[in-house]
Amino acid sequence: MDAWPVYGRIEGPVVLIGFGSIGRGTLPLLERHFEFDKTRMVVIDPKDDNRYLLDERGIRYEQVKLTPENYRDILTPMLTAGGGKGFCINLSVDTSSRDIMTLCRQLGALYIDTVAEPWEGFYYDKDAGAADRTNYVLREIILEARRRSPGGMTAVSCCGANPGMVSWFVKQALLNIARDSGITFDIPQKRSEWAALMQRVGIKGIHVAERDTQRARQPKPEQVFVNTWSVEGFIAEGVQPAELGWGTHEKWLPDNAGQHDKGNGAAIYLMQPGANTRVRTWTPSTGAHYGFLITHNEAISISDYFTVREGDKVVYRPTCHYAYHPCDDAVLSLHEMFGQSAQPQEKHHLLNEDEILDGADELGVLLYGHGKNAYWYGSNLSIEEARRLAPLQNATGLQVSSAVLAGMVWALENPNCGIVEADELDFQRCLEVQSPYLGSVKGYYTDWTPLEGRPGYFPEDIDTSDPWQFRNILVH
Repeated sequence: MDAWPVYGRIEGPVVLIGFGSIGRGTLPLLERHFEFDKTRMVVIDPKDDNRYLLDERGIRYEQVKLTPENYRDILTPMLTAGGGKGFCINLSVDTSSRDIMTLCRQLGALYIDTVAEPWEGFYYDKDAGAADRTNYVLREIILEARRRSPGGMTAVSCCGANPGMVSWFVKQALLNIARDSGITFDIPQKRSEWAALMQRVGIKGIHVAERDTQRARQPKPEQVFVNTWSVEGFIAEGVQPAELGWGTHEKWLPDNAGQHDKGNGAAIYLMQPGANTRVRTWTPSTGAHYGFLITHNEAISISDYFTVREGDKVVYRPTCHYAYHPCDDAVLSLHEMFGQSAQPQEKHHLLNEDEILDGADELGVLLYGHGKNAYWYGSNLSIEEARRLAPLQNATGLQVSSAVLAGMVWALENPNCGIVEADELDFQRCLEVQSPYLGSVKGYYTDWTPLEGRPGYFPEDIDTSDPWQFRNILVH
């Protein structure tokens, strides 16, 4: 773009928690799109790997690990120094999203994060039951904070690429399918109207379908976990139980499925790790392939958002889950890790933009089961385009950091909306801000179903009466 837009001014201090792959990628977008006083910005991270980027910009850095015992004492003076409405951008791991967003709202500061993160130990607590380690529980903790303190200063929960951007894609995809199907409608203005339209269009379910084809210049070394985004974050979610929003059209429940006895009841979980659970899915460039059913907040929030109720009875809900094929090095890293009883490698390596030879991250939503079978809508961003559009990130990172940018713009423009999820933001405004960073954003219809070519050489446990049953999607 000849002139990047400046979306607004942050009057108070800016506190960025976490300066890994997404934190360092978000920094140049902050500099490009907001006016703020750099002398009032501080970055917090327990590691100093990327400190040189801050030193050359004159931005304060604090090498400290936030804990339940110290976070209030550390963050309070940072977010209140010099007056004005501050902004806290939480892109870290092992810090409680609920606790930090609650503090920010008490201090009159805006807040955004990309995941409902817990304090350290949650993901690896062997004394906790599987249900207690789910994203369902983490989301319910955020929703409970909203119920206890409605309204007030805006805090945007779970606003990265996914969760985040994909919720905006779902709404746009739904409108596209409705129009292409000849359905007359007004663009929904509230949650119940969106859910009613999805029911009317006949969507049975949604895959957040992602295929990362970015290829490293050097092969993966043994006993090193390699990834294109946070290794720690990927491992943590990968060892959580596989988890998905559970639709009303489903006729079969896996034998190892668990259901929650509290909350909205929109999701189930499986008694197996998500990064060792495969599902059949489809993206435009690759076509049919396997993805991992890794738990993500959007799988639950999207199913919940589009639920139709009659009184207390759920009469419609789409199935929703993540179907993720990471870069090939990450797949090899997972095989290595699970071959060692899910013990993570001691060495972690994040592929930066200079280490990647070629490839793209294709991330979108596959809405299936309607009259036109299935429709994928999303972003195909190559590493070459990512380098051209913004510094300090690969294609995967730019899809996340640009979603953080969009969420921040919305929060500045809507500063008194309380705790909100990405599903509740103005999707058109957010995509307007984010789209310049997403490469090709298009929709594709496909006649593929998870029953294509099946059964093969051996008998299979399939339901031929409905190709879009989860029974047919799950790799048994």
